[in-house]
Amino acid sequence: MFEPVREDLFEVEREFARHVQSQVAVIPTIGNYVKESGGKRIRPAVLLMAARMCGYTGDRAVLYASVIEFIHTATLVHDDIIDESELRRGREAAHTRWGNHVTVLFGDFLYLKSMSLALTQDNLEIIRLLCDVTLRIVEGEIHQLTQNGVVDLSEEEHFDIVRRKTAYLFAGCAKIGGMLGPTTTREQQDALWEYGFNIGMAFQIVDDLLDFTGEEGALGKPVGGDLVEGKMTLPVIHLLSHGDGHADALIRTIVSDRAATLDQWRELRALLSQNRSIDYATGAAVDFVERAKRALYVFPSGPERDALNFLPDYVLSRDR
Repeated sequence: MFEPVREDLFEVEREFARHVQSQVAVIPTIGNYVKESGGKRIRPAVLLMAARMCGYTGDRAVLYASVIEFIHTATLVHDDIIDESELRRGREAAHTRWGNHVTVLFGDFLYLKSMSLALTQDNLEIIRLLCDVTLRIVEGEIHQLTQNGVVDLSEEEHFDIVRRKTAYLFAGCAKIGGMLGPTTTREQQDALWEYGFNIGMAFQIVDDLLDFTGEEGALGKPVGGDLVEGKMTLPVIHLLSHGDGHADALIRTIVSDRAATLDQWRELRALLSQNRSIDYATGAAVDFVERAKRALYVFPSGPERDALNFLPDYVLSRDR
């Protein structure tokens, strides 16, 4: 899908390894460990492909894609600490190995490194966008944390968290790619923001669905973790609105106990299926995907647009 920017993605990997170096030995040690855990690199790939579609051929795309990777990695490191997740992509999370104190400061290091990298360039508009997106991510984390365990969370409140935590970073990636283009219009930059935003919304909904439909081996983390942690996601919110008192009681028990037996989990999955809650969430993801594709219509047809147009379908079909 991103074959045209494969070499640029390798360069992003090298830039990450180069800029995570420090005289404090534990910093590159954690950095290399986190980098080696893999990842889809979708966000930097979106930026790189959008820049190429908009006619940009310089080296700033790789630099800004590296900035995005630093920001995203910092959010993952902090997320795992907040969620007390022992695993990340099938192996020990960084804080499990090095402890919370060191790891939270490592996440801070990544945030500051991202801004330090961005400031090596003279594009104040892009720097403002990066700062704004990063602030929204942190706001989303705080908002989600304050809503943790709130069973009666509304769909709109949930979407507000998703927008902040996930969608705005995708939107920023796509728009920055457009901002690098030498002749990109404001309309096209806004279209790329819309494209990335809707991909981000779909990405998170699918991620939430995999918590109920995925396989632990593929996901690299235990299934059902979100609800056990007290996080209300779209399928559960729909079930609470359309299910009976039994479904309501089951969900509240799991959230209250912060645990679910195998029988409870099987029952919950059956209720989600019976009440078409999985279908409802899938339909919402499809709607966001279609909006993302429509946003690209302002660009002429070509291999770069085709790759960006295929990405939303990949988001829908992923299993991890």
